Amino acid sequence: MSAESICRKKIYISGIVQGVGFRPFIYALANRYRLCGFVFNDGNGVVVEVQGENETLLEFIKEIDFSAPPLSRIDTLGIEDIQLKSDDGFSIVKSQDSALSTMLSPDMTLCDDCKREMFDKKNRRYMYPFINCINCGPRYTIIKNLPYDRKNTSMQNFTMCDTCKEEYEDSTNRRYHAQPISCYDCGPKLEFVSLMEECQAQNNEAVEKICECIKSGKTVAVKGLGGFHLVCDARNEEAVMLLRINKHRPSKPLAVMFENIESLQKICQVSKREKELIVSKERPIVLVKKKSQQQVLCKYIAPNIDKIGAFLPYTPLHELILKKLKFPIVATSANLSDEPIIQDQKELFKKLPLVVEVSLNHDREIINGCDDSVMMQIADQNITLRLARGFAPLSFVTKIQKSKKILALGAQQKSTITLAFEGNIVISPHIGDLNTVGAMEYFRQTVQTFQRLYNFQPDIIVCDKHPGYETTKWAKEYIQNHPLCELIQLQHHYAHALGTMAEYDLDEEVLVFCFDGTGFGDDGVLWGGEVLLATPKAYKRVCHMEEFFLIGGEKAIKEPKRVALSLLFDIFSLEEIKSMPNDFVSSLDKKEIQTLYLMRNRGINSIQTTSVGRLFDAVYALCGFLNPLGHEGESGMIMESLAREFKTRKKYTFEVKDDVISCKNLIKEILAEEKKELIPAKFMNALAAMIIQISLQHKNKRVILSGGVFQNSYLLEKVVSLFQKNHIKYNIASKVPVNDGGISLGQAYYALHQNSIKENYE
Repeated sequence: MSAESICRKKIYISGIVQGVGFRPFIYALANRYRLCGFVFNDGNGVVVEVQGENETLLEFIKEIDFSAPPLSRIDTLGIEDIQLKSDDGFSIVKSQDSALSTMLSPDMTLCDDCKREMFDKKNRRYMYPFINCINCGPRYTIIKNLPYDRKNTSMQNFTMCDTCKEEYEDSTNRRYHAQPISCYDCGPKLEFVSLMEECQAQNNEAVEKICECIKSGKTVAVKGLGGFHLVCDARNEEAVMLLRINKHRPSKPLAVMFENIESLQKICQVSKREKELIVSKERPIVLVKKKSQQQVLCKYIAPNIDKIGAFLPYTPLHELILKKLKFPIVATSANLSDEPIIQDQKELFKKLPLVVEVSLNHDREIINGCDDSVMMQIADQNITLRLARGFAPLSFVTKIQKSKKILALGAQQKSTITLAFEGNIVISPHIGDLNTVGAMEYFRQTVQTFQRLYNFQPDIIVCDKHPGYETTKWAKEYIQNHPLCELIQLQHHYAHALGTMAEYDLDEEVLVFCFDGTGFGDDGVLWGGEVLLATPKAYKRVCHMEEFFLIGGEKAIKEPKRVALSLLFDIFSLEEIKSMPNDFVSSLDKKEIQTLYLMRNRGINSIQTTSVGRLFDAVYALCGFLNPLGHEGESGMIMESLAREFKTRKKYTFEVKDDVISCKNLIKEILAEEKKELIPAKFMNALAAMIIQISLQHKNKRVILSGGVFQNSYLLEKVVSLFQKNHIKYNIASKVPVNDGGISLGQAYYALHQNSIKENYE
């Protein structure tokens, strides 16, 4: 080896490169190539100084990109030549503090290697409920600050025993620099705790006791990665019904955890793509169809709906519980309605004393709460309904490298926040609906967490235009206290469109169908049935659903019959409605019809909307469902199930004239329908046909589908099939929620482009 061929390079690697075994990987790779130097974490990611023969260094760098650890993601890899140094081999050195821009890894499912060890009687971690390695275990939920080192996590309270320390420092070991490493001797402890907060058993005995309680029909709480689950026997009707009553959750579907994919497939119809998603390293809850003849799950799991949210164990503790029980369990987030998942045992017993009497707790603190991700599979594409564990924080790079620091606050429902800085975009895990004091406190905590992790103070705040949203109020209060910070308010449905455009990095003009519940429109009307032409810089409203009244305001959202009557009032006189030979009208009290008619005509607590989500509610009521809704989206879920059961290619008709989509003819056709069971399918077939009709009027435009209505798999499958048949280019949000969970990304994307425009002229 000639002296001239020796050189030294400094390599800067950014992306998800901390907490995923990247430094051990570099260490092993450097030793394999017999290079000297060192590697360390800093605020931007991983830094490598490496010295050797030039050709060998080039092979080493290629191998970094080609063979990076499975949980890592390299966004940028920069190289510079530096002066030669004298190193004694290659080493991992202490992390260095710098500006924070490295991307944080989400929590990951128990890997196969750890699972094998956990059930190996000869292994020292046999049945150990906190087993992990560099390829699995907690990340986001235990971190306080970056860089991702043990001292910056809740594992700092647990001093490694000599054996764990030896593994941690052994470069050939799978636990080399695995920050949450522990064992029975030095790690967290499990406790079986009563309502009086008395510890009645520990570790494996605690697991035995919690399983006994589940078998006996009790609802228990189990502390997982990002919070507590409420758990009961999914076969036991009495147990599930009692959970619903005590939690005040009358009909919203409950997630079910199965021991393995084989037991899940005995109960559910699972496609190849759905199976891949269910067993993936992220282990989300996946919506799958129940087998019609299944007799295992009780009928109260998902009333009147043909699908359930199914998932597999993703922590060692879940694996141990399911292994002992051998039957599926309800595993739903422990929280009060509209509040975030509970992370602390004291809070659990304080808020849910009627729901649970015992819990399986542990003493590893949850620093950052995180719920379960929820997804579905449609037309060979994954659709995210809730972005959380396994996927979030979700980060990616953007073409706009130079920009001010942007904090986007999202919407009121299904809240997330998004940060944009130095060419990076980071989306928080699901926060929830901001309808309570507790939910808003969790929102503030999440903002503070991401500001702390990335040493982030925003130059620009982006929020919704709705004056009543808590995020809007928070933004305006923040601006008052930080007058140098700029405020941007963005229209709700335009932000929806931009969220999908951001995911696919689109900057062309696109045609957008944004169908959802409601969002504040530029004209003060509650929009929700919008067709837009949009770019990242501006949009134009092409057409929209014809306006109708929500009689009673928020009450109309809970009582679909009010929306149905409102649509009838737009078409018929009061006397015509009262004399209609129609089951829906006949089932209503005539005085109630009169009262609602007067409220609507006099504008008493009645607001106008163009919402397709509310149109679903109206059609649901016209099908004969008159009771108040038990949860958001219930009408769409039940209609989706009915449409699959009672299939037809026939459809009703929307009339598209100028810039208005009228449903008057459609309502008349529904009233005349003899086969009521066909109403859901014919209604959604009509929606799909209308979308294609408008799309074909804008030839060569890529189409974006966004908004909560497109969570309806029947409708989405119909639309996608027609797009493909007509050779229409389209995009649907996949990694980012199609519902309001994607709005914060759209807001940030807009601010990035507006900011880049300004900077080009400065």
